[in-house]
Amino acid sequence: MFGDILTDEASMLAGSPACWPSASLGLSARGGLFEPIHGSAPDIAGRGIAILTAAILSAALLLRYSLQLQPEATRRRTAVSRRRRIRRAAGGPRRRGKSVTTRAAADAVLAGL
Repeated sequence: MFGDILTDEASMLAGSPACWPSASLGLSARGGLFEPIHGSAPDIAGRGIAILTAAILSAALLLRYSLQLQPEATRRRTAVSRRRRIRRAAGGPRRRGKSVTTRAAADAVLAGL
């Protein structure tokens, strides 16, 4: 529990827990648990306001560390980074619930792939 509290607090220093992936790696090279730092956020399910960044980046960690698919992991990280740069350049919203829906954000990342 202490580690969970530390990661939540540290993620706020860098922006938001909604943006950060996490990996709990086992002793074997192919094991692990990959999830966003914030967990599944069931309280906002179906509302179209979830930020998918951490989930996509967690999947990239899975591809890289458990499945040994480095190029595929890099493509996902690049697509998320590209979406962030475009959003910042356009002066777009940086918090959930502002004019960007979950679907629109997902479509932008998919377009980057």
